[in-house]
Amino acid sequence: MNIVTIGGVTIGLAILTHHIVTWWPGLKCLRTDPAGAVSSLAPFLLAWSYGVLAILTVGGIIGWIADTTLWISNWLGDVALVWGVGGTTGTAAGRTTYLPLTQTGTAVVLLLTVLLLAAMKKSQYGGSLKAGAWCGICLGTSAGVTGLAAVPLAQAVNWLGSQAYGIFA
Repeated sequence: MNIVTIGGVTIGLAILTHHIVTWWPGLKCLRTDPAGAVSSLAPFLLAWSYGVLAILTVGGIIGWIADTTLWISNWLGDVALVWGVGGTTGTAAGRTTYLPLTQTGTAVVLLLTVLLLAAMKKSQYGGSLKAGAWCGICLGTSAGVTGLAAVPLAQAVNWLGSQAYGIFA
């Protein structure tokens, strides 16, 4: 599992900021139809949740892709910080403990991968889904609020896997 750097967190926050700014429907729309306006964020948030779970996987091709995505994001963010604004790089404050995914939890992540890939291909929200997954991978191991969301997500997937696969056992 890769460690997130300040550059990686910066890339994740940049993706999140870009998505929120381009999503913003305006105050009038939020007042008249808040559910409709906020529901358009659902694809991004669901893919973000998947990205957090993907970075928690410890092996296999899904874990390798998530780790590689985080590594590239760390590198891009570090380059942007050093060459773009003259800053410095370093390891971001990351969580020291991770909630491992159980065997059935990782099976659910695999099923979610299939679902996300199909949705990216067929849905009109393909860009939001890709951005959300990338953002989740970048911010899933950070120590901030977004990193803290990894614990309940992992618990939920582990529980769902135990319930779903308990039927077949």
